[in-house]
Amino acid sequence: MSGSPPPASNPASPQPSGGVSKAASTNPSPARNLADVLREFAEHQQTMRQELAKVIVGQSETIEQLLAAIFTRGHCLLEGVPGLAKTLMVSTLSEILDVSFKRIQFTPDLMPSDITGTQVLEEDESGKRNFRFVEGPIFTNILLADEINRTPPKTQAALLEAMQERQVTIGRESYSLPSPFFTIATQNPIEQEGTYPLPEAQLDRFMFNIKIDYPSASEEEQILTSTTRGEKPQVNKVLSARAILNIQKLVASIAVNPYVIRYATRLVRATRPTDETAPEYVKSLVDCGAGPRAGQNLIAGAKAIAAMDGRFSIDPHDIRRVATAVLRHRISTNFQAQAEGMNSDSIIKKLLEDVPEPSPEKLTR
Repeated sequence: MSGSPPPASNPASPQPSGGVSKAASTNPSPARNLADVLREFAEHQQTMRQELAKVIVGQSETIEQLLAAIFTRGHCLLEGVPGLAKTLMVSTLSEILDVSFKRIQFTPDLMPSDITGTQVLEEDESGKRNFRFVEGPIFTNILLADEINRTPPKTQAALLEAMQERQVTIGRESYSLPSPFFTIATQNPIEQEGTYPLPEAQLDRFMFNIKIDYPSASEEEQILTSTTRGEKPQVNKVLSARAILNIQKLVASIAVNPYVIRYATRLVRATRPTDETAPEYVKSLVDCGAGPRAGQNLIAGAKAIAAMDGRFSIDPHDIRRVATAVLRHRISTNFQAQAEGMNSDSIIKKLLEDVPEPSPEKLTR
């Protein structure tokens, strides 16, 4: 890697070894170098994992991807059958962050104004009437959209502007959402009756599509042991909103080698059946591949992984660690793929094996 890494803001102050009693929010120190800041950040994210482990058993990969999304201003879609602690995971995550948290239980009768807010007519002391905007639950730092596929498309679409632009428009006025802002949505993948599948335009707004699997036998025993005692573990706050914003700047400053960008580009283009570099199985099994936003999310997610590991730059291994979560909801398979027992995950697995990494020494622009 040539050249020195760019300076970064200090995300937070170190916590005492005995635990975390107050969310970190120290101002950045210009005298500190990037190595110190990265080391401190790695310690903080490890503390966050330890706090989450008090309530959540296992699910280390899911937690890693949730943290990566938060540190890169991304949104997540969690999929899993009932009882896998999807909602508990998000609510616990909000408890260790010193930010506001709201939950919306999506139902078929939910209206867009129930999410974004509405204008109400008020009369002052002089008898003059004015409209006042009443904020909806979307005005928060962490929004849990629970069972998002249970509400009609009209209400699902109310999240589109908020997720992309981080603002909502009511009438002629636009209102900015708090910063930081994250949407973490959940849905049950096996339920079909009374549900409304998310349209592709909204799916693409999610940085990660995270599938939560069943725990292992030992993890399930630990879950049963810890949850049947009648005691609720207490978690400590680790990061403030200001510290999260500083961490987001830090992650954005992580260096990216040109050959890693070339690898991410190759991987995304290989998912498109119309691209000449796509393998034959993609051309025959895929109707629609990933767009450029997938490449952006691959790089952003890899930056977060590298920063959490305390590294200055990313490599192709970091791209592969986030590839499945980034690409699975952006690849549309056809009937032939279903007949052959293939889905987007299995296609991504083959692509990760087949798409070669560019050589740094032979890279040409």
